[in-house]
Amino acid sequence: MFDFKFTPTGYFAPNTSSVLLVRLHYPESQWGEQISIYAHYLDRKIEFEAVDFYGNDYLLYPRSSEEPLSFEDLIYLIEGMQVNTDAVQGHAELTIDGIPEAESDFYPELKRFFQEKRNSFNLP
Repeated sequence: MFDFKFTPTGYFAPNTSSVLLVRLHYPESQWGEQISIYAHYLDRKIEFEAVDFYGNDYLLYPRSSEEPLSFEDLIYLIEGMQVNTDAVQGHAELTIDGIPEAESDFYPELKRFFQEKRNSFNLP
């Protein structure tokens, strides 16, 4: 059973204002896309940013938070991520096709959560 209310005590070490929060890999994407989600501490808020190799602009919800996200909210952020269609070139929306493989140093159950979800759809 997953602890969906789990919330890390913090993301940032002293003198650090940016961290890699989550690494995502989409094996079913035609490009095998990798996306990194970063947390940045700016103006007393935590801002979230998704970055890929191609420089696509992703819409995240929530875009920011005053505190670290709960496990449930992080899953919502990942599953709700969308390519900004106002700035899209080509078929960038296909980069987030399928159920990702996910890893995070801050959320130890994240990898298992998405692996179980992939298994339920008979994905390796």
